[in-house]
Amino acid sequence: MSEVTIVNVGYRSTNYWFVSAGTSGLLVDLGWPGTMGQMHANLRRMDVPLNEIRYGLATHYHIDHAGLAQELKGAGVPLLVLDTQISAIPIMKTWTKPRDKYVEITMHDNVRISFSESRSVLERLGIPGEIVHTPGHSGDSVSLLLDNGSAFTGDLTHPALVGESDAAVVSASWRTLRERGATRVYPAHGPVRPMHAESGG
Repeated sequence: MSEVTIVNVGYRSTNYWFVSAGTSGLLVDLGWPGTMGQMHANLRRMDVPLNEIRYGLATHYHIDHAGLAQELKGAGVPLLVLDTQISAIPIMKTWTKPRDKYVEITMHDNVRISFSESRSVLERLGIPGEIVHTPGHSGDSVSLLLDNGSAFTGDLTHPALVGESDAAVVSASWRTLRERGATRVYPAHGPVRPMHAESGG
């Protein structure tokens, strides 16, 4: 099995992580709407061929995380959707404006899986890990957790910044990641950091 590599192809202060083993991988978070040219440019700059992206995974359905999902599908990247995310997809368009040039995500042609199926899907890419439900920032939020301890958490709120009403949910999500072996956090915004930096998480 090939060693897992992690490449940040992000822009506009948002990290988009290409996680791969050999010549196939997963793009975690999927660009701002209307920025396919910038995504293509960053993939080329970081030497990530588009045809090596076997799936796209949005950690949650906000426009800076899934804005290019449909355009990436059109370019040959299937969208991997967890059961808990289905209802969030159509809601995302309500947060867009015409100037965003958002292309609405079609529902019939996504690769819908359960959390329990995620490990086998990742194994087919040569990536040891799983996808975990980590609500807190939003109810549809998920994290990619690799067996090597790398956790791609999207916008999961730092425990020190969470409001009182969401504190228990956020704390439980961080606890789930920690108990399943997370040691490094790859967030959607900001630098990679050790898991223990999530004080209280």
